Amino acid sequence: MPENTEPHVTASDTKFVYAFTEGNKELKDLLGGKGANLAEMTNLGLPVPPGFTITTEACCRYLETGTEPGALRDEVSEHLAALEQQMGKQLGQADDPLLVSVRSGAKFSMPGMMDTVLNIGLSDTSVSGLAAQAGDERFAWDSYRRLIQMFGKTVLGVDGEHFEEAIEDAKRAKGAATDIELDAGDMRALVDTFKGIVRRDTGRDFPQDPREQMDLAIRAVFDSWNTDRAKLYRRQERIPHDLGTAVNVCSMVFGNLGPDSGTGVAFTRDPASGQQGVYGDYLQNAQGEDVVAGIRNTVPLAELEQLDQKSYAELMQIMETLELHYKDLCDIEFTIERGKLWMLQTRVGKRTAAAAFRIATQLVDQGLIDEAEALQRVNGAQLAQLMFPRFDLTAQADQLGRGIAASPGAAVGKAVFDSYTAIKWSRSGEKVILIRRETNPDDLDGMIAAEGILTSRGGKTSHAAVVARGMGKTCVCGAEDLEVDTKRRQLTAPAPDGKGTVVIDEGDVVSIDGSTGKVYRGEVPVVPSPVVEYFEGRMHAGADDADELVQAVHRVMAYADRVRRLRVRANADNAEDAARARRFGAQGIGLCRTEHMFLGERRELVERLILADADTERDQALAALLPLQKGDFKELFEAMDGLPVTVRLLDPPLHEFLPDITELSVRVALAESRKDANENDLRLLQAVHRLHEQNPMLGLRGVRLGLVIPGLFTMQVRAIAEAAAERKAAKGDPRAEIMIPLVGTVQELEIVRDEAERVITEIEREHGVELKLTLGTMIELPRAALTAHQIAESADFFSFGTNDLTQTVWGFSRDDVEASFFTAYLEKGIFGVSPFETIDKDGVGKLVADAAAAGRATRPDLKLGVCGEHGGDPESVHFFHEVGLDYVSCSPFRIPVARLEAGRAAAQSAGSDSR
Repeated sequence: MPENTEPHVTASDTKFVYAFTEGNKELKDLLGGKGANLAEMTNLGLPVPPGFTITTEACCRYLETGTEPGALRDEVSEHLAALEQQMGKQLGQADDPLLVSVRSGAKFSMPGMMDTVLNIGLSDTSVSGLAAQAGDERFAWDSYRRLIQMFGKTVLGVDGEHFEEAIEDAKRAKGAATDIELDAGDMRALVDTFKGIVRRDTGRDFPQDPREQMDLAIRAVFDSWNTDRAKLYRRQERIPHDLGTAVNVCSMVFGNLGPDSGTGVAFTRDPASGQQGVYGDYLQNAQGEDVVAGIRNTVPLAELEQLDQKSYAELMQIMETLELHYKDLCDIEFTIERGKLWMLQTRVGKRTAAAAFRIATQLVDQGLIDEAEALQRVNGAQLAQLMFPRFDLTAQADQLGRGIAASPGAAVGKAVFDSYTAIKWSRSGEKVILIRRETNPDDLDGMIAAEGILTSRGGKTSHAAVVARGMGKTCVCGAEDLEVDTKRRQLTAPAPDGKGTVVIDEGDVVSIDGSTGKVYRGEVPVVPSPVVEYFEGRMHAGADDADELVQAVHRVMAYADRVRRLRVRANADNAEDAARARRFGAQGIGLCRTEHMFLGERRELVERLILADADTERDQALAALLPLQKGDFKELFEAMDGLPVTVRLLDPPLHEFLPDITELSVRVALAESRKDANENDLRLLQAVHRLHEQNPMLGLRGVRLGLVIPGLFTMQVRAIAEAAAERKAAKGDPRAEIMIPLVGTVQELEIVRDEAERVITEIEREHGVELKLTLGTMIELPRAALTAHQIAESADFFSFGTNDLTQTVWGFSRDDVEASFFTAYLEKGIFGVSPFETIDKDGVGKLVADAAAAGRATRPDLKLGVCGEHGGDPESVHFFHEVGLDYVSCSPFRIPVARLEAGRAAAQSAGSDSR
């Protein structure tokens, strides 16, 4: 390693540049992930090329004002001078040039989304000096053409296709299959061609001043923070937009100096499966971008042992050092320059959902982390991925080929060959598979829209693989036997019998298996995930046939259940859903929507109730509904015996149970034209017109319905009480909770409660039992939240209906706005995520927190829960834990996710308290 010479650090209010020797891995906010980890490896004494990092704060200042901070240029000059002294040569000097890379590095990894420029310092004069020092003229001219190509595209905004076309032209003229076959003269000619492209497309010559190159590259990296693809990636990954990126200026080491040089990416464990071993890709005689871009197919990292045993052994030792130091899977970029190993980057590696659970438990068994930390290494989104179905391996399937299993899952869709088509077809409801030779950052939109990604080039560390794993998308890379023709929009595969080919045209259905790397023609049937079978009790974690993944999930879930404070209930309306929810770990029902019990054959009874002209007719309809409702509740109480069941009284407007007004009007008009009009249809049409509302979501529904339709809520309360009494007589343990919906004022609740208590007391006397039924309300209107202190006087519990509360707080009609303008709001950054998906903490969340506190101030024993679908959203679960709710309730399939996140929330709180 060259002699270390530190720059003098002057006292100033803000320091914008840090040498690699000055930082550490805890400074990610300031130095970005790449810079912080380069500093950490330097501190560990690992072979890191010297360099310095420009802080994220400098980037933020630049983005705010449009100019670099005044002190930045002087600090960069000071650190560059120190680097030159340390390396014994100057940036771009003619006889022996110092060359540097300028690379982005945000706090959170954003693979391929921002800019990098290599070989800065090369010019028409210094390229000869580099050739002389390296003893390799081809290498020098290849490095120069790479600089012009990267600089032209990322800094000067030249269309990268122009450079690629020039390379293809050169290969065709030479009869070469790869760029390695181009000699020094070919590379020199390409440099002239590339400079001509820059001049033609920008109106200026490629800059020959090395400092100008570096300054422009630094500015380009700053600007790349706000490119469309970077903003889209941040929205997708929920990364804040105000963090900015650091810039790393690093002395160049070269992997393209011949067969004893190369570049690679390594993982300390398999990022797809979590298995321990040697995983990664290596490419001889190449620079790092060649591996990530997937332009040339790599060889497995294990083959490096035969190519360069010394470097391989050193790399294995460094990988072990880093994993023990970071106590996690590490993703490593390295270069070998003429037999000398250099570390260019490390970070905690992105991994698949299966790998996350396996690695977390492996590290516990190795004593590197405890169970609490293991719980933080996984999340609900990953668990949800593991619950998706997988391909049925016993089914007949027409295999087209096989690539590298880069990101697991079973994806089926129509073949598309560009991002624009993927987005267009996806928005029209089609499921698509994006097929490319290799992906690049500009394909991000299409990758998000697609069900899965298939490439014919690249490996587990290519752009497609890394981004797909980060998004949880199914991906198969490097399917070399498949020929992708994006111009003809075709994929060609060898025929199974080896004679001829099979052609897949755009629009044909294909299936890709990201767990095996297999690619199939047509749709392959799927079977339930083993993780779902485990949750449903069809596979036991200790059984011989339980795989390592199921055991890992079991261990993590067991710990989450031990530490969580929030209980998890289910939204379930029938005994079948309730039983499944209980198998999934539900601790009761937080929402039983009784309106679902009025559908099907019972709709006729509801029509009779609506059309009743006299009390007698109405009472007859209610009497007919009573035993049906009671039967439903008995089944539900049996399925959830010993656990609470919150039954919401009828909520939706009655017109929803009537025929469509247009269809009914046409039917009546046609009947009248034939002189055979049906009297019942005429009465129905009158009722539909009478009950029609301009905005039914804010009309006659919920508690208002119970107050306006005499006997309706009374019938439902009676059915609940009688079902509970009969269940109790059968030695059961029913724990019913009656919930009154859409309350806006305490007077509404008082009236309904008085009548409900009268009915319950009556049933208790009739059956000689004490039912202990509780009565509460949904908080789903802003006024209810604002007057929670009053409503709590008449409520045993609150359940926050966050779906409707979000609608009424925002003034949104969910059924309309999600299709009309939510996409635009998300694209413009108004929403980071839909407020119907994740709780709006600042608005809706504040009402929930304030109402919870006000309700408990009035009634300290007030039970608090949430029954909107936010109850199964990972981020929202953490919020509900923070504001002190007692339980969340969600659909049965999301119960394991809510259990896991409730445990993670509790563990995080305990960790914060201990600190």
